[in-house]
Amino acid sequence: MPTRTARTAWSGSLNEGSGQVELTSSKVGTYDVSFPKRAADDAGGTTSPEELIAAAHSSCFAMQFSALLGEAGGTPESIEVVADVSLGPDPAGGFRLTGIQLKVTGEVSGIDAETFARTAQAAKETCPVSKALTGVEITLDAQMD
Repeated sequence: MPTRTARTAWSGSLNEGSGQVELTSSKVGTYDVSFPKRAADDAGGTTSPEELIAAAHSSCFAMQFSALLGEAGGTPESIEVVADVSLGPDPAGGFRLTGIQLKVTGEVSGIDAETFARTAQAAKETCPVSKALTGVEITLDAQMD
């Protein structure tokens, strides 16, 4: 299996500095990062580790869910996954991820809503990104269209 690479170049202190994260393997883009914007409600045109984790988690979950739906006898027509990754203070000091909420909706033929929900739960538990994030509480809201 392949290894994927991203690179970040940073200059300056945490609060006054900034950087750029480059998606090196895919070469699809380079994105600005800044701690003050990371901690603000408005990202102001920058990304953050939390947004990148949300992108990784939503795409990984969608792939795993699609595979498991097929195994359950369903045919995914469309699936939409939103991952909300929250950053907050760590009681031990500094910051930590305080939670991830996965929301999935989909149009799937050949299964019922109960199978949809059960399969979504299995995807949450077995997607590689979920496995990597076991130290963070992950919640799931699954609704079949």
